Amino acid sequence: MSTSYDYDLVVIGAGSGGVRAARMSASRGAKVAIIESRYLGGTCVNVGCVPKKLFVYASEYAQAFEDSAGYGYRVDSQPTFDWATLRDNKTAEIQRLNGVYDGLLGRAGVEIILGHGRFVDDHTVEVDGQKRISAAQILIATGTWPTRPDIPGAELGITSNEVFYLDTLPDDAIVVGGGYIAVEFAGIFNGLGVSTHLVYRGEPVLRGFDREVRDFVSEQMAQAGVDLQYNRSLTKIEKLANGRLNVTFDDGGQTETGLVLFATGRDALVDGLDLNNTGVTLTDNGFIAVDDRYRTAVPHIRALGDVIGRVPLTPVAIAEGMFISADLFGDESPRPVDYNQIPTAVFCQPNVGTVGLTEEAAAEQFDRVEVYSTQFRAMRNTLSGNPGRTLMKMLVDAQTQRVLGLHMVGDDAGEIIQGLAVAMNAGATKADFDRTIGIHPTSAEEFVTMREPSRIVGRSV
Repeated sequence: MSTSYDYDLVVIGAGSGGVRAARMSASRGAKVAIIESRYLGGTCVNVGCVPKKLFVYASEYAQAFEDSAGYGYRVDSQPTFDWATLRDNKTAEIQRLNGVYDGLLGRAGVEIILGHGRFVDDHTVEVDGQKRISAAQILIATGTWPTRPDIPGAELGITSNEVFYLDTLPDDAIVVGGGYIAVEFAGIFNGLGVSTHLVYRGEPVLRGFDREVRDFVSEQMAQAGVDLQYNRSLTKIEKLANGRLNVTFDDGGQTETGLVLFATGRDALVDGLDLNNTGVTLTDNGFIAVDDRYRTAVPHIRALGDVIGRVPLTPVAIAEGMFISADLFGDESPRPVDYNQIPTAVFCQPNVGTVGLTEEAAAEQFDRVEVYSTQFRAMRNTLSGNPGRTLMKMLVDAQTQRVLGLHMVGDDAGEIIQGLAVAMNAGATKADFDRTIGIHPTSAEEFVTMREPSRIVGRSV
């Protein structure tokens, strides 16, 4: 590899995408260093997907205890929950995963440099104002950072970074936002016994998802006890003498609460990189601008993951890292990352799983779309008396019979949609689903037993 620089590749940011690019590049013989100023594993491992999913699991036990009575279980006393136990057990697991990442990088031969990296020039990075290193190729993988709204007292609220380390769990909380982070934490708080209010400036939650899914999730969240306050925004937060927060809304209303969680967006984490010392440019919304090979305006400086603002999902960042490593150090040209039909899940309660087009997008793109949609009460909820329901939905191009989209709201939606995403990426048609024998009794079998469309939509309808 290069002999005129200290390293063949320097990666700034040890999140999932950066770590994968570093590991794979080192395995291909490159001399690689990775710089990290906070924690190995990035947002996903430390203050994102992993601890959030652990909290989701915890929040589901209260409903499970309640449901168990219909199946003959008797609990002598009311189950109690200890926040500190969950928090500290979660932290121990995250620390274990930090060690796993350290081991993966070390065994791959990647040098780990702890500290804050900033550009001195196009080929040189300075760490903590002391050590300078040069590289033939540099990869920016710094991710994003949660934002707070520009209102008086915003600093009194917390973000998803701080929520995982609360000293105590409040009796009541306001979650601000309508995206997946907001609905997930509203479900977590509600499940853990916190009186939860979700305040969203729009209506309904999960903008960008299928509208029927959005309406169904809203209905199920409200039924579970989350107070949904739509078309409302916070304008001020004040701390009271008793330690609680007084919140003022844009309609003039006020209320007290124990906690305000802002889930109102994330900005690219580029502050402090000193990109002005390079030719790297940003998009209008502040993300790093890259081409289809993740090259910035300076071709030997690349960027991936959330910091480029494409699809902010961990598996996508990993795929981008794989591409960059192969493109830089592989023997053959890699296959580009396919951003179509990316499956995703929202771990609200109930879960959302989705892949492909929404009904609205399909109707705009195709002449005739068959919409298969069903709602039902899952078998698990019959004896328990749990009123929760499940939604399953399939979108089919009427002309080719190719499946365009699959959506589910219900238990294990992410697990089910993951498998079906393979079929969709293989070009499955409605006939492929129809001739597949279902596994009975399961909720998933509904996807292969829906025979008559609920409606037809499209450009010619």
